[in-house]
Amino acid sequence: MKIAFLFPGQGSQKTGMGKDLYDNFQEYKEVYDKVEELTGIDVKKITFYDEESLKLNQTRYTQICILTMSLAILELLKKEGIKAQESAGLSLGEYTALIYSGKLSFEEGVKAIKMRGQIMEELSPVGNWKMLAIMGLDEEKVRMACQKVKSGFVDLANFNCKTQIVISGEEKAVLEAGNFAKELGAKKVIELKTSGPFHTKLLTDASIKLKEELKNIKFSNFETEVVRNIDGKKYQDSDNMTEILAEHIINPVRFTESIQTMLDDGIDTFIEVGSGKSLASFVKRTSDAVKVFTINDKKSFEEAVKNIKDLQMI
Repeated sequence: MKIAFLFPGQGSQKTGMGKDLYDNFQEYKEVYDKVEELTGIDVKKITFYDEESLKLNQTRYTQICILTMSLAILELLKKEGIKAQESAGLSLGEYTALIYSGKLSFEEGVKAIKMRGQIMEELSPVGNWKMLAIMGLDEEKVRMACQKVKSGFVDLANFNCKTQIVISGEEKAVLEAGNFAKELGAKKVIELKTSGPFHTKLLTDASIKLKEELKNIKFSNFETEVVRNIDGKKYQDSDNMTEILAEHIINPVRFTESIQTMLDDGIDTFIEVGSGKSLASFVKRTSDAVKVFTINDKKSFEEAVKNIKDLQMI
């Protein structure tokens, strides 16, 4: 059995996520306390009680809340003795993977995400922005839809799997591209809960600032392998982390390639650790020959642990 952990990114958040885990597991609670002590952010209040999601959907808070949930679930998995040989995350989720791998310590990883969220919010250009997931079109047709747009900037941002590509940019332009995509045969177009033109050149100022700040972050050697977003290949200890992570926010997420890299490595069990089920669905659309689990509440955690332990005994 060869396991990979997958960590979600921005857009997966929802008020109340992980509340039943927090109410039932001390190890889970301790992660929230630790993150709040490090950041000065009331993560519990924002995550569990922000009924209108006004703060939860602000990038500076979204990123730290999603990260905290995934890190807390990792503590529960650690207690159960469930480990991964490889990991990957979608955008923000890549930092969770870097923490799991030991490349970033818990403290340095939390520090990096607090800083990243603030920079991406503060240095996002002024305007109305939107990200849309286009379902059922290949890259050529999604590019065609974007090229038809004359009302503003829109570009491809995330290659999630072969049947889902995300576009990002100015709200009017993105919505127009979504309509063109439907005309070209898209099965569905879904608006994402994000607040900036992420993974496009419009975040160049944020990328430059992030690169400078990342020079103050300490990186160690990898203890487990991480597949990176920027090209779908595995990180090496010799990689320039500040360069790659700064480029990360202005380049498309290559999650399609990331999944394939893990499949080629013989990963036969994928576990999505955190809010939502999107990454698990990307894997399922890529291969029907692997086991896929999601852990985002008490029930899914207990079911996943039982099933994984049963599989380990076979």
